[in-house]
Amino acid sequence: MFTGVSFSNDAVFYPKVTGNDLLSMRHARHWVWLAVCLCQWAGAAISVNDDTGRTLTLAHAASRIVSLSPHATELLFAAGAGERVVGVANYSDYPPAARALPMVGSSERLNLEAIIALKPDLVVAWKSGNAAFQVKQLSRFGIPVFFSEPRRLEDIATNLQRLGTLAGSHTVAEAAARRFRATYREIGQKFSHRAPVRTFYQIWDQPLITVNGQQLISQVISLCGGTNIFAALGPLAPVVSREAVIAADPQVIIASGQGAERPEWLDRWRSWSQISAVKEHQLYVIEPDLIQRQTPRIVEGARIMCHQLQQARQAAAR
Repeated sequence: MFTGVSFSNDAVFYPKVTGNDLLSMRHARHWVWLAVCLCQWAGAAISVNDDTGRTLTLAHAASRIVSLSPHATELLFAAGAGERVVGVANYSDYPPAARALPMVGSSERLNLEAIIALKPDLVVAWKSGNAAFQVKQLSRFGIPVFFSEPRRLEDIATNLQRLGTLAGSHTVAEAAARRFRATYREIGQKFSHRAPVRTFYQIWDQPLITVNGQQLISQVISLCGGTNIFAALGPLAPVVSREAVIAADPQVIIASGQGAERPEWLDRWRSWSQISAVKEHQLYVIEPDLIQRQTPRIVEGARIMCHQLQQARQAAAR
C-alpha cells in the first residue's frame, strides 16, 4: 500500500494536513496524488481492488499490459496507459492506436501462448466475458490479473482511477474519471426526473435478447428517465419472447446490432401496431460501441438515448 494513504471501495482517506492554515479538501486531494507519484517513483508497491473485490498488488507500475476485451483496451487508453499496452483482444478498435497492437484472440477464446510471449506484467481481464479457466492459467504463470466488470456508471470512473494507478498514469486517469463523473451527473440532473418512458432495449433478434436491471445499459435508461421493462429478470442479458414485449407495451424500442447501421430486424416490430412504440413511430438505433461497451464513451450513447426518450415523451403528450 502507499505510505500515508489508504484506499477502500467507497472512499479515499487523506493524510492529516497540518500548518497554520488548513488546506481545503481540494488541496488535500492534490497531496494524495502527489504521494502516489512519489511512492511509485520510489518503487513502492501498488495495491488496488478490482471489480471482484480482490486486492491486486504490484511491486511497481505495470509497463507491459495485455487487455483481454475491447472495453478494457479503451479504459486503459482513456486512463493514460495506452503506451504501456502491448497486446489486445480482437475487436479492440478504439482508440485507433489500439488497432496496431498485436491481437491475442477473442474475449471468449484467448491465445494463451501469444499472451505469455508478450511477457506482460499485468493482464486486464473481463470477468463475465473471458473464459475463467484460461484466465486462471495466466494466473498460474504468475501474471497479475485485474478483473474489470463495470456494472454501474460510477464503476467506469473507478476503473479509470485503478487502472491509472496500476499503470503509473494516475494523473491522466484521475482527470478522465473526473470528466466522466461530471458528464453523466449532468445528464442525470437534466433527464432522470422527467416523466418515465417504458423502454425496451434489444441487443439481438434471434434469439430476442435484452438487458436486466443490473446491466449497465439499464442504468443509462434510468439516467434518461426511462424504465427498463425487463429490469426484474434474473440474467444480465435475458432471452425474452415477443409476446412478453407486446404485453409490456414499451413506448420506445431501442436496438443495437453489429455496427452503426440500422439492423433490419428493428423494423419487424412494425407488424405489431398495438405496441405504443410502433404506433408512435418510436423505433430507434444506438451504435453498440457507444452504449454496450463499459467505457467513457457511454455518455455519448446516453445523450443519444435521452434525446430518443424525450421524443417519445413528446409523442405521448400529443
